[in-house]
Amino acid sequence: MHGVTGIVLAGGQGRRMGGVDKGLQPLNGRPMVAWAIERLAPQVDEILLNANQNAEAYARLGQRVVPDSLGGFAGPLAGLHAGLQAAAQPLVATVPCDSPFLPLDLVARLKEKLSRNEIAVAKTGDQPHPVFALVRRGVLPHLERFLAGGGRKIDAWYATLAVVEVPFDDQPDAFRNINTLDELSAAAAPQSNSRL
Repeated sequence: MHGVTGIVLAGGQGRRMGGVDKGLQPLNGRPMVAWAIERLAPQVDEILLNANQNAEAYARLGQRVVPDSLGGFAGPLAGLHAGLQAAAQPLVATVPCDSPFLPLDLVARLKEKLSRNEIAVAKTGDQPHPVFALVRRGVLPHLERFLAGGGRKIDAWYATLAVVEVPFDDQPDAFRNINTLDELSAAAAPQSNSRL
């Protein structure tokens, strides 16, 4: 047992991809979200899919689907909020649905550095990746207050917590996300997906 619930964030509108549901776009014959699930699943005890549309299609992937309880596609914090409410484990790891190359040791490395902090966030170089995080479930009331006050920016929220940023400079490409159809085509090219 890892003591960790994994949340794959797939609740956005996919505006930069022409308004399509990013997680369900095919990458090498499978929905992009399936690659994220495959890499995250061995690292956690359960996986929740945060999705606000196409719930039946996501459910066919064999994981529990939890929509935002906040309306209006409120962003990754709303997805984290939904996941924290539904999680069965004391720690919650978040990853986005559009990052099919995420590290196979993501959770272990974040957990190793979490210590007494409330959240551990992956970073490469000087760039934090706040949607790749390990969060204590006890932050839920704090997050609810932040959201109730109109807060939506994930980096502004985690800046108010005891946070540790964990370097992954050895795997910079693991955090590449796919936001556009051109990026999706590039990721499907043989030289780009040797890990898929």
